[in-house]
Amino acid sequence: MLERPAYLALDSDTLPTRLGGRAELLDRLGPPATWQVREVGDGNLNLVFVVAGPKGSVVVKQALPYARVVGESWPMSLDRAFFEHEALTRLGARDPGRTPQLIFFDPAQALLAMEHLSPHKVVRRAFIAGEDLPMLGAHLGHYLARTLFRGSDWSMPTAARKADLALFAGNVELSGITEELVFSDPFKAAPLNRRTPGLDDIAAELQADRALKLAAQEMKARFCTAAETLLHGDLHTGSVMATAIDTRVIDAEFALYGPMGFDVGMLLANLWMAAFAQPGHRADAGAAARYAEGLIATAETLWREFAAEFSRLWGSERTGILGGRDLFEDGGDPAGADAALARHLAQVWEDALGFAGMEVCRRILGLAHIAEFETIEDEGLRARLERRALRFGRHLAVNRRGIASIAVASGLARGAEGQP
Repeated sequence: MLERPAYLALDSDTLPTRLGGRAELLDRLGPPATWQVREVGDGNLNLVFVVAGPKGSVVVKQALPYARVVGESWPMSLDRAFFEHEALTRLGARDPGRTPQLIFFDPAQALLAMEHLSPHKVVRRAFIAGEDLPMLGAHLGHYLARTLFRGSDWSMPTAARKADLALFAGNVELSGITEELVFSDPFKAAPLNRRTPGLDDIAAELQADRALKLAAQEMKARFCTAAETLLHGDLHTGSVMATAIDTRVIDAEFALYGPMGFDVGMLLANLWMAAFAQPGHRADAGAAARYAEGLIATAETLWREFAAEFSRLWGSERTGILGGRDLFEDGGDPAGADAALARHLAQVWEDALGFAGMEVCRRILGLAHIAEFETIEDEGLRARLERRALRFGRHLAVNRRGIASIAVASGLARGAEGQP
């Protein structure tokens, strides 16, 4: 048996030599001597390179044996590259064209080569720049409906669904990060927490807020126990790249089975936070308000398109063990199927609001912040905007059962924008 080469992290200088023998890259790039390599990773975990040659370009992503955001003091397994490959394969099949094309996976080196998305831009950066992404809400709403429905017991054959559940249960390390950094650390004095100067008082207030901490514990329980479908697991606007006419979902290494509302809530929260951040990026108050309103409208479109597409799939692809056609349609009670759908969507909505509230709090009080706030140089202004977002996030989490619709949530976001 041949020995696999020992893992070694790539860099811009060594990548052409080490990957120059891959036929998949030669076909797409040309001779290795012509390759131009630049490291573009700005995330918390991995190395990411754009490799360009005379024939085209690709992206190479390699897991590091530690968390890049902290350094070698936080060791991590390389298995996350395997889970990302498996997740992107499944998610891409469930909504074709909405993830990058995979070129090859090297498990020994924990690296993926994939399609270079161009002229796509990371959505966070587009929001900071004030760019218009008119299809974003519809594309993401459809993606969520298709991937969440088609990865669930509403649709999948039972044996395949349970095999996938067992497979992704192995992604213990990254799910553990989510469990701590999203649902626990922001609500206590955790050593990895950090925050903008000027927020000490509201941080102390929220960390003493029993209603909020109960909500955090309840949402953590939903995340840990409600294995409804395969989630992306880290679906924020830094995990989406887009143009005016196309949207792609990337970075699925946090994939696991969990509640449908988690992916939905993460995206809604990041759209709302981007809206709150707009006064920090637009000197003209009117321009900031208009762009923020567009982001709130994008959140509305996302939910409405999700609900509509999920409902369509419910009618046409509900063939799994939870389908219930024998109880409703086959028994002459199609209205019963409609009632079951309404109940399920109501649960997804409630969960999405709770998870959105958790995401807002953790992005301001926890370890991993968002560029929309972090790039605001005026710390006083940043603190004021983050304070508004925290109040909003707290309300979503604590009052999630009483927020009846996306229109009501939008009204809350608009009202919070005007608060001091």
